[in-house]
Amino acid sequence: MTDTLKLAIAQLNPHEGQIVANLAAIRRARADAARLGADLVVTPEFSIAGYPPEDLVKKPAFVAACEDAILALAADTADGGPGLIVGGPWRDGAKLYNAAFVLDAGKIVARRAKHELPNYGVFDDKRVFDAGPAPGPVPFRGVRLGLMICEDWWFPSVSETLAESGAELLLSINGSPFEADKQSLRIPLAVQRVVETGLPFVFAAQIGGQDELVFEGASFVLNADRSLAVQMPFFEESVTLTEWHRQGERLACTPQTLSPEPSRLEQTYRAMMLGLSDYVRKNRFPGVILGLSGGIDSALSAAVAADALGADKVRTFMLPSPYTSPTSLEDAAECARLLGISCETVSITPAMEAFGAALAPFFAGREPDITEENIQSRARGLILMAISNKIGNMVLTTGNKSEMSVGYATLYGDMCGGYSVLKDVYKTTVFALCHWRNTHVPPGALGPDGPVMPERVITKPPTAELKHNQTDQDSLPPYDILDSILEGLVEGENSVDALVDAGHDRETVLRVWRMLDRAEYKRRQAPPGVKITSRAFGRDRRYPITNGFTGLIR
Repeated sequence: MTDTLKLAIAQLNPHEGQIVANLAAIRRARADAARLGADLVVTPEFSIAGYPPEDLVKKPAFVAACEDAILALAADTADGGPGLIVGGPWRDGAKLYNAAFVLDAGKIVARRAKHELPNYGVFDDKRVFDAGPAPGPVPFRGVRLGLMICEDWWFPSVSETLAESGAELLLSINGSPFEADKQSLRIPLAVQRVVETGLPFVFAAQIGGQDELVFEGASFVLNADRSLAVQMPFFEESVTLTEWHRQGERLACTPQTLSPEPSRLEQTYRAMMLGLSDYVRKNRFPGVILGLSGGIDSALSAAVAADALGADKVRTFMLPSPYTSPTSLEDAAECARLLGISCETVSITPAMEAFGAALAPFFAGREPDITEENIQSRARGLILMAISNKIGNMVLTTGNKSEMSVGYATLYGDMCGGYSVLKDVYKTTVFALCHWRNTHVPPGALGPDGPVMPERVITKPPTAELKHNQTDQDSLPPYDILDSILEGLVEGENSVDALVDAGHDRETVLRVWRMLDRAEYKRRQAPPGVKITSRAFGRDRRYPITNGFTGLIR
């Protein structure tokens, strides 16, 4: 038994499958922690490979490479410096576990397998891993560690088993994806574990973007008296030393200055920044391009791109048609000027005329309708994709969750692209984020200080400008009503009757329900985008395309 422990929490941003780079990052974190005098360095869940690994773990060569890297890290600890806790796969005969490895004195001194495997929302651990037995404490240099892996601490059974078998400190390594205000769920739940066991609790988290998921870090420590002793930064890599002293029979962490918790809007904006920057960086794109229409969605997407990547990596294009208003061109140009990004013009009128001439024999005798509107959108998509093919920059799509929910988007048109930062952001939140960014500069932003879009972009009625005098509200309910209904249907899985009881018009609810279901085939073909809410399309909400359920039984 020891009276002190210096525990470093390494909040890392792994690159999925890039094991050599992850090995180097863990070594750098251990070297930083050694300079701080750490006895032990704890890294996040599956830190050697990145979480979630999905079907990568079905490749024997991938698992073997992870094992080799973990053995190399174990050998590093023969230097007398700090021990390590790293996450990765563990093969044991025919079984494969999501495991935590405790490394010290040149070897693997303990392994613990994830006991509670999540199988909901974005998680599919049960599909690729076997469940480990309920873990017992791990002795490390005179301290009995109650080691858990992410989902293990969300249920009381694992922590209670650890406490009953002699653990002195609950320590959870995590790959817990971002959702807005999720920390307000984690802290109270951690308090429950502390109350139930009487033990202090360490939450060590991953940060970074992985496809549609973002991990915000925000690692923390609770003492046994439920006080928050350590709060690490949100959305930043960090190595933080925590110092523990025995007070009677209990270990207690010396309190530190707490990193502030960002507001909900700041969290959302920074999640979009991190998701985009890591997607572009880790997939080795030189930058992004997007169509700048003079509307609010493209303005916000451009702002996030400039903040995430820097103005030199963002190219925008105005793609006017005969229906594009002069004010839209002015607003698009002003957005680009405020952001310091390039803005070029390619008219789609020649393409519209060419398509019109080519299709005239087939459209003869039929009135213009949505077909001609979609041709405009697809001409814009074709132009942006052609430029992307030529220069290598990825096309950033600009549709929001309200539009994607009800199909107010054109397949192979404005849905063309490689990534979407607004995919899980409702239109009402888009407005709020624009107001917020015009008055705040997020930490780490590479874009300019001050307002990044003219007020008129935020206040004018949204429009696709695919015909004269068109507004979104010609086709959709007002966005405050639409978004309220959609949140009830998507996040809440509410029935029509429940939404009517909440004050919504029945016909409007039924109309939105039908649009939501009919648009599933479009969403299935949409690019990936940052998960913000608890029910993101693609990762969380998975509905059949062929679906005859109407929400009514009579």
